[in-house]
Amino acid sequence: MTNEALPKTLQIAIQYFSNEELCVQFVAKLRWPQGQPQCPACGSKNAMYQPQRFTWRCRECNKHYSVKQGTIFEDSPIPLHKWLAAFWLIANAKNGISSYEVHRALGITQKSAWHLGHRIRLALQNGTIEKMGGEGETIEVDETYIGGKARNMHKSRRTGRTGGAGKQALFGLLERNTAKVRVQMIPESWGDDVREIIKETVKPGSSIYSDEHGAYRQLDSEGFQHGFVRHAEFYVDGLVHTNGIENFWTLLKRCIRGTHVSIEPFHTFRYLDEEAFRFNERFGNDQDRFMLALSGISGKRVTYKELTGKVEAPSVEDAPV
Repeated sequence: MTNEALPKTLQIAIQYFSNEELCVQFVAKLRWPQGQPQCPACGSKNAMYQPQRFTWRCRECNKHYSVKQGTIFEDSPIPLHKWLAAFWLIANAKNGISSYEVHRALGITQKSAWHLGHRIRLALQNGTIEKMGGEGETIEVDETYIGGKARNMHKSRRTGRTGGAGKQALFGLLERNTAKVRVQMIPESWGDDVREIIKETVKPGSSIYSDEHGAYRQLDSEGFQHGFVRHAEFYVDGLVHTNGIENFWTLLKRCIRGTHVSIEPFHTFRYLDEEAFRFNERFGNDQDRFMLALSGISGKRVTYKELTGKVEAPSVEDAPV
């Protein structure tokens, strides 16, 4: 299926994916581009499709399986036409979309919309081991904090470091050449941690621009060309500035404060993945982001009990290959 035949707006997408049979075949082509479904039990490609149940029956082991099996959709009673509409909404809402909005828009419960949203955020995860930058490349680095205002906190939480007392610290890197970011949570005392992140993430010889924080002062001696701005005096010194990564922080905080209002600290990384995906793919159109988001559905799953802490999520070592 070519992208030219696919919808380019939300209105057309809802009409296009209103038929469940079409949705099943659409997701099947994404999962099995060679055209032959593969049985998750025995690996056989000899199967018979049963349109009345939207499932396949393996002729080798006689097991039934659906297009949802082995994806973030697994064990979900929500039909695919609602899943695909939710993918379109979350992948393309610049400031995010709350579970209450999804609940009202799709006619599902708020709990289901919340679970669905976190499953989609898992699909948007795009981990990579490829390093950023290189000779002649520029990386902007910066830290920020998210959380409630200090004046609303209990006195015991207000004591501590300036600007971030009682809040979650985040660290981000932006590569100017590709205009893409990487962002992650960092501990309260983060000086040594961010230097390790930079050494592990950025190629030696890159130009790194930051603010005047003391944690970055050793970068010159570690193989990087370091420049910084003193925000108390100026924000730009020629090419030296951190305006790109600060733009991302603005979008992230608008998403959290304005759309979600309050998030659980142990889910913060999921919202970082969501906002980083939209920021990194901002030069594409809605259809591009929708298709890219769907490319991450296979081999990923998070259950409601894992999200609510009732059971421990499997570690990377325990994840199926």
